Amino acid sequence: MGQAGMAVAVVRYLRSVGSVTTAGRVDPLPRPELRAVRPDERAPVDPAEFRKVLGNFASGVTVISAPGDDAEGGPAGFACQSFASLSLDPPLVVFMVARTSTSWPRIARAGVFCVNVLGAGQQGLCRSFAVSGGDKFAGVEWDPAPATGSPRLRGVPAWIDCVIHAVHTGGDHLVVIGRVRELGCAAEGSEPLLFHRGGFGRLTP
Repeated sequence: MGQAGMAVAVVRYLRSVGSVTTAGRVDPLPRPELRAVRPDERAPVDPAEFRKVLGNFASGVTVISAPGDDAEGGPAGFACQSFASLSLDPPLVVFMVARTSTSWPRIARAGVFCVNVLGAGQQGLCRSFAVSGGDKFAGVEWDPAPATGSPRLRGVPAWIDCVIHAVHTGGDHLVVIGRVRELGCAAEGSEPLLFHRGGFGRLTP
């Protein structure tokens, strides 16, 4: 199945289980021309160089979480730095997830998710959710987010409770757009957890 076929299959599944995948009519952009790189064209950039250069862009760190189901037990979640706000009207956010992620299929089946924005000092929490497999929620305190029931981690500076609005392919990742249903933040002055050049950092005055 090609990338476009995978995206169609994901959206079709979400619709079949009653999840929101679109909100209102949006006219699509012209479809880009898709073709292979010819031998006489420049080869793709080296992955190591790509990581090195893009690592200079500092980002926040989040945990994307979703409720579990009877078949698979507890909730699902993974650490994610590829997150951003997308639209104010309607309120949309976006995150990217690797197509090899074992957490993503469970989040897709749930059709909902909560973005937990991590704060300074929560490196350990990030590392727990960055591993593959195992019970990532062991010893983690959380309560259900008000709109979707997705895990809202205790002590995070901010949280955004969403339903899946649309899913698109993006190379070896999927681009997941969420429509915000509820959100909230801690008291003023909470510092974010930053990721830069392969390590954690924090704001300094």
